[in-house]
This record gives sequence, C-alpha cells and structure tokens, in this order.
Amino acid sequence: MQTSKKGIKIIIAGGKTGGHLFPAIAIAQAVKREDEFSEILFVGTGEKFETKTLEKYGFANTKIYSSGIKGKSVKAKFVSLLQIPVSIFQAVKIIKKFNPDIVLGVGGYSSGPVVLGAKICGVVTAIHEQNYIPGLTNRILSRFVDIIFTSFENTIGFPESKKILCFGNPVRKSEKIKSKDFLKTSGTGVKEITGKTRLKETERKFTILVTGGSQGASSINRAFLDAVKLMAHPENYNIIHQTGRFDEKMIVREYGNMGIDAEAKAFFYNMPYLQKKADLIICRAGAGTLSEICAGGKASILIPYPYAANDHQRYNAEFMAKKGAAWVIADRKVSGGQLKKKIEFAENNPEIIASMAKAAAKLSKPNADKNIAVKCIQLAEKAKAKMYQKD
Repeated sequence: MQTSKKGIKIIIAGGKTGGHLFPAIAIAQAVKREDEFSEILFVGTGEKFETKTLEKYGFANTKIYSSGIKGKSVKAKFVSLLQIPVSIFQAVKIIKKFNPDIVLGVGGYSSGPVVLGAKICGVVTAIHEQNYIPGLTNRILSRFVDIIFTSFENTIGFPESKKILCFGNPVRKSEKIKSKDFLKTSGTGVKEITGKTRLKETERKFTILVTGGSQGASSINRAFLDAVKLMAHPENYNIIHQTGRFDEKMIVREYGNMGIDAEAKAFFYNMPYLQKKADLIICRAGAGTLSEICAGGKASILIPYPYAANDHQRYNAEFMAKKGAAWVIADRKVSGGQLKKKIEFAENNPEIIASMAKAAAKLSKPNADKNIAVKCIQLAEKAKAKMYQKD
C-alpha cells in the first residue's frame, strides 16, 4: 500500500509472556513492511524476557509499573488497584511524548493502563485477543476501543459488534538456526553445536519437539523424560526440547545420563523453524503456540496449562481437538506411560499424523499479521487526516 513520507506512529502495549509478545512482534514487523517510515514503540512491564526479546528483534521499548489482579491475595489485589492510577499517569506521559497515531493493546498487565491512557488522550485504540476466551483486561477494554481483532471465530466474552474483526493470531516468521541455539547432550557432558548440521544428521528420524512455552512447564518436562526412559529405543527419535530456565540443567543432565543426543535449551528464539522440522509437537495450548502449529501444519499433543486465566488454554485445546488437529491430555493426567504410547502410535501411523497436520493447516490464517497491520495503518492515516483538517 502507498505510504506517506512521514510514516505512522504506533504504540503496542502488553507482553510479558510469549503468548502476548510474539503476536505483537509479528504485527510490528508487518507494519514495518507496509509502512517503511513507521515508528513503533512497545510499552510493557520491563521484565527481562520482554526487553531482551524486543531488543533482539530491534524494537524500541519502555515500561510502566503494572501488575495483575486476578488470582492474588486480598492485600496484593488492593496494592494492584492502587497502582492503576499511577500506571495510567505513566502511560499518558509516554503517549504525550511519543504522540502515536494509534495504540494497540495485545493483552497483559501493561495493556490496560496504556489503552486507557490513549483513550484519555483522544488517540485511536485497538486490541488484539489471542485466545478463544478473552482475558479480563481485553474484556474491559473491548467496551470502548475502536477496533477488536480476534484470533478465533465467535470468541466467547465479547458482545456482538461490527468493530470485531477475526483476522487470526499473527505468528513469527521462520528463522534459520544459528550456531549457538542448541545444547548437545551426551554421556560425556554438554557442548555447543551447530543446530543446522545436527538436524541434517538426524532428519530421517521421527522428530519430537517438546516445549512448555516461553517459561517452560515442569509437568511436561517430567512426563516426557519418563516417556524417554520407558522407550525400548529412544535413540531412534530426534528430540528437540525447550526446557524453560528452571529445568534446563536438570534435563540436560538427564539426557546425558541416558546417553541420549538431544537438542535442549531453556528457550529457542527460532521456534517456527524448529516446528517445521518436527513430526509431532508436545506443548501447552497457548494461542501463540497453536497459531504457529497451524501455520506450520503440524500434529500435536496439547497439555493445557491448568491455571491459565478463565481456563482459556483448555478451550483453545478443545477447539483444536474438535477439528481433528490435536490430541489433548489434561495436565493432572499426563504421564510418561501415556506420552510413550501416543508417541509410538504417532510414529507407527503416519497417515493419522498427516491427517492431523492437514486439519491444523486448515485452521491457519497466514495473513493475520498483514491484515491487522494494514487496518491499523488505515485507522492511523484516517486519524492523521482529521488532525490536519482541524489545523
């Protein structure tokens, strides 16, 4: 699309977890592709995962003080409520200084105050909801924002409205593996290797990708290690395991003790690339992960996080299962024996895995990032035109 010489200015608010942050990054990348002169500022909580990831992708970011309310003690809720006016004041200061044409909230603690601040300042607002059931922040914001972007058709929790646009959940673009992305495990210890070479050596093996999301999942990690121990020939599998930072050393050590060569690391920045290599993915059911699975057309075993707000991961997973795209195991029921049976069944029945992969691909909305970016640019350009008319 044509762009003005002076591009739009957009604030993207929210983040903290990969489920909010990575779709936001995908949108930001699409905005840059559509409007090369655009200026983008991320406003979040300032947590290390957030800032490190945004720096890696080359996006400017700042923070406000904000924390959640749901699931906390009465005292903690009271402190969080007192913090809201401070958060909104900080957001308004950032908005006045950056002077955005549009503010997009993507969910998370910081999203609410920033979008509210934008409304106070008379800036065009939009939100993006990744899950089948919206979080508390987006349910509140949906009442007054100009546009609501959703990932699922008939998202539960939003009133019927013409301002709802189901464009899907944007996903990161696939990246090539760089030489320090993997840790190789062996009986003699751990050393860095080139992931690209490693995958070429094992590409004929049935490849399993295990991930608990950006923060890891101990229940999945334990169950999968138990499954590997129960296998008669675990060496027949190519294992890629995103462990989360808390379990990384333990898991690497366990693979080493078993003499298993596996790619294991706390976090992989090139997850879409790794998903392409996988035959079967074992993971949580966050919207971002599911969108990437669908974009890659992959079969999966979904183990929803049981403490997710409004149990939204269970609803996400059930939606996938109803479409024939995944198997679902409740977190409280997952075990090494169960995973072993599922993995061996998957390997021995490639036609079923192919059918699941095809069903997942049908659910993909590959142009979600572009469609959201284009709509945001259109809204921003319209707002700029109105401002020029006033002047």
